[in-house]
Amino acid sequence: MPVSRILTVISLLISMVVAWPAIAADYAPLDCTKARSVTEKTICGNYVLGQAEARMATLYEWTTQLVAMGHRGSIQDDQRTFIREREQCKAEMACLLGMYDRRIDKLMLVMDAIKAKGPF
Repeated sequence: MPVSRILTVISLLISMVVAWPAIAADYAPLDCTKARSVTEKTICGNYVLGQAEARMATLYEWTTQLVAMGHRGSIQDDQRTFIREREQCKAEMACLLGMYDRRIDKLMLVMDAIKAKGPF
C-alpha cells in the first residue's frame, strides 16, 4: 500500500475520533435504561431490532463523518424524520423492521457512493 494512501486513511481515522462528540450529540443509539416510549421499549426488548438499531446507528455515524457538510445536513434531517416515523410503529415488529431496513438501505447507498469515490 502506498504511503500516501496510508496517510490518507490515518488522517480520516483521526478526524473521525476528533469529531466523535459531535456525532454522539446528534444521534446516539437507544439507551435502553432510559427507554420511555412503547417503540423504544419494543426495540430494546427484541434482539433483532436491537441489532438493527446498532447497525443503523453505526452507518449513520460513518456517513455523517465521511460526507461534505451540505450532504451531512440532509442525512441528519432524514435521521430526525426516521425517528419520528419510527415512533408511529409503536410495538409493531413488521413496521419497525421495515423502517430499519429502509433506513439502513438508504445509508448503505451513501456508503456505496463514498466507496465509489475512493481512496478506499
